[in-house]
Amino acid sequence: MGAQVAIVDYGMGNLFSVRQACEYVGLMPVVTSSHLEIERSEAVILPGVGAFGDAMDTLARLDLVEVLRDVADSPKPLLGVCLGMQLLMSESTEFGKRSGLGIIEGEVTRLQTSLEGPRQIKVPQVGWNRICIPGQGQNQTDTEDAIVPEWKSALFNGLPNGEYMYFVHSFYAQPADADVIVSTTQYGPTKFCSSLRRNNVFGCQFHPERSGPRGLHIYHNLAHLVTTATANPR
Repeated sequence: MGAQVAIVDYGMGNLFSVRQACEYVGLMPVVTSSHLEIERSEAVILPGVGAFGDAMDTLARLDLVEVLRDVADSPKPLLGVCLGMQLLMSESTEFGKRSGLGIIEGEVTRLQTSLEGPRQIKVPQVGWNRICIPGQGQNQTDTEDAIVPEWKSALFNGLPNGEYMYFVHSFYAQPADADVIVSTTQYGPTKFCSSLRRNNVFGCQFHPERSGPRGLHIYHNLAHLVTTATANPR
């Protein structure tokens, strides 16, 4: 039987796809808003779609804010997906300033529209885009089988630089500490943090569960990480 993973249910997540991805890689997902289920799980996934402020209000109403902060301070892997990654930050500018979970210092801000050649760059970004090693451009990609050294300790271990993932978002996270940025993505004039890591806390602005085999590879890495964390507790 696989390790139990709590998928936090606060009414604003793509729960079915996340649960299917976890089951596919051998994890045992539990969709829950129960403190007890979250605390006894071996990893936690915070998914999310929708407005930042509404999400924080719901997490507060369900009394889950401190629970998630406690998970971040524990050895358990915590993965925020899309809005879930944004909620890890200190604050957001969506519909005025709102405080986040404060697990990762930084701000959430809106993507910019622009004209790129003959076409308009629209917000939200909906569709496939590349994730790249910070400091490298969209066209500086490795071969498909290459292992990116910068990603060996992250959930992207085994993925090539420049891999495509599926995005649906209007806002993005700006971590205060650039060292937590695992990948960047270019959309129109904006190069933004598309994934991050600080110790056991991870975030993906894209949806790995909707990104085909390469996205499922991230869940395979999560399953491996959960096994490692369980075998080597603090």
